[in-house]
Amino acid sequence: MRLLRWIVTRLVVFVVSLALASVLIFIISEALPGDAATVMLGQGASPEAVEALRQQLGIDRPGPVRYFEWVGGMLTGDYGTSLLTRRPVAEQIGMKFPVTFWLVFWGMVAALVLAVPVGMVAALRRRHIEGFAASGLSQIGLAIPAFWAGIIGIYVFAVQLRWFPANGYVPFWSSPVQWLRHLVLPVLSLAIVQAAVIARYVRSAIIEVLAEDYYRTARAIGWRQFPALIRHGLRNASLSVVTVLGLQFSTLFVGAIVIESVFTLPGLGSMLLQAVSQRDMIVVQGTVMLLVFIVLVINALVDLSYVALDPRLRARGAR
Repeated sequence: MRLLRWIVTRLVVFVVSLALASVLIFIISEALPGDAATVMLGQGASPEAVEALRQQLGIDRPGPVRYFEWVGGMLTGDYGTSLLTRRPVAEQIGMKFPVTFWLVFWGMVAALVLAVPVGMVAALRRRHIEGFAASGLSQIGLAIPAFWAGIIGIYVFAVQLRWFPANGYVPFWSSPVQWLRHLVLPVLSLAIVQAAVIARYVRSAIIEVLAEDYYRTARAIGWRQFPALIRHGLRNASLSVVTVLGLQFSTLFVGAIVIESVFTLPGLGSMLLQAVSQRDMIVVQGTVMLLVFIVLVINALVDLSYVALDPRLRARGAR
C-alpha cells in the first residue's frame, strides 16, 4: 500500500513540477526584450506597422490568455505555430529531435564506457601509480570545457588527420556509415566532461563499498578483490552512481546545445539558439518545455531505479 502511495506522490510531484516549469518558461520568455514583429520588420519600421504585425501574429493579446492557449495546445500535442516560419512547432521539433537524441544518448554511453573503468581503477588501485593516473585523468577532464574539447577534436582529427568530418550531419537512413562518422567527434567532445564527473562518483562509491563489513567478509572467506566487488558490492555502489547519471543527463542536454553550435549540427540546440535570436518565443517555449519534460521523466526513472536496486526500499514501500 505504501508503494502505491509512493508512486502516486511521485506522479503528483511530476505534474506540479511540470506546471510550475511551464509558468516560469512563459514568464521568462515574455520578459525578454523585443518581439518577433520587430525582428521581422527591422528596427526602422514604424510603430504602427509593428503593432499591426503584432496583431496579425496574435502576440498583442494578454499574457494569461496566450499562456492558457499554449498549455491547452500542448496537452493535445499542438505546440503552436512558429511566428517566423509559420510552420508547426511540433513538426520542427520532430525534425530536429533525432539529432539531439542521438548526440545525448551516445554521449552518455561513451561517458559510461570511459568513466566506469577509470573510476574502478582509481578506487581499487588508489595507493598505486595506476590509481593516481586515473584520478589525474578525471581531474583533467573536469577542467576541459566541452566546446574547447570540440575545437581541439576538429583541429586534430578533422583538419590534421582527416579521420572524421569537421561539421554537418547525415541522417542514419541516408548513410549509416556517414551518420556514425559525423557523430564521433561531437559525441566524444560531449562525453569527456561527463565521464570525468561520473568517474569521480564511481571512485567514491567503490571506496565506500570497500570499507563495508560484507565486502571484508567476502574477502576473508577467499573471494578475490574484483569478483567480490562485482558479486557483493556492485549493486550498492550503483545507487549513488545512478543519482549522478540522472543529474548528468540534464547537463548533457545543456552541453548538447554548445556542441551543436561547434559542429553545426541541425538539432534542438541550434534551433533554440536561432529562435531566441529571432525572438520566436513560440518555438523557444515549446523546445524548452520539451527539454524540461525529458529531464523530469529521467528524474522519475532515477527514483524508480532506487526501488529496483535496493530491496530495502521495496520492502519498506510494501508495508
